Amino acid sequence: MILFPAIDLKDGACVRLYKGEMNQATVFNTSPADQAARFIVAGCSWLHVVDLNGAFAGKPVNADAVKEILGVAGNNDVQVQVGGGIRDAETIDSWLGCGVARVILGTAALHDPDLVKAACRRHPGRIAVGIDARDGFVAVEGWAETSQLTAEEMAMRFADAGVAAIVHTDISRDGAMGGANVEASAKLAEACGIPVIVSGGVAGIDDIRRVAEHKKSGLAGAIAGRSLYDGKLDLVAAVALLAKA
Repeated sequence: MILFPAIDLKDGACVRLYKGEMNQATVFNTSPADQAARFIVAGCSWLHVVDLNGAFAGKPVNADAVKEILGVAGNNDVQVQVGGGIRDAETIDSWLGCGVARVILGTAALHDPDLVKAACRRHPGRIAVGIDARDGFVAVEGWAETSQLTAEEMAMRFADAGVAAIVHTDISRDGAMGGANVEASAKLAEACGIPVIVSGGVAGIDDIRRVAEHKKSGLAGAIAGRSLYDGKLDLVAAVALLAKA
């Protein structure tokens, strides 16, 4: 299992949002590349990068910052998954062609499932689906809009598509450090048969332990953000705990 440190990009800086609200962003590092280096020194094998501006714009906005992160990661054999503003095949191919190990499709996965399925065929093992849920329903367009589709219904669309992983985020918990909704993510994994990465609300090592305990349900790891930046979660300990699971 894998611990994914999160680097969320807004206006070129590394930030964390509170419950997905762009107007409640806290800047933690003005140099995303420096932040990536810090996570890598602590022993992570993957980085989770989101272009927040891109999620709203529908196209990459923080590409320069992402490429700086890729440079640092590539020099240390660390893999990077990227989401935010990836809505067409050209953007998918572009990111995967410049060093990104895996792209995450969220809004595109809701509105154009055939794009996801075609991308999975073209890039086996390198396509993930982001399912960001508010009260159980899928939210898109940078979480600004909530659909009428449940997280489980969306996941089932891709049960046999060859999706590498689902990143399941409970928006109501994201950035709030109130504890991750591990049980909901585990239920989702059991339903669709796709490995699920827990995201949103990871507050400390107890959440990581709960993720590890649900490995048999199909959980593949967890994403941690604010808890790492605030020093509430020890990255070295979290990486080691999941690596042993």
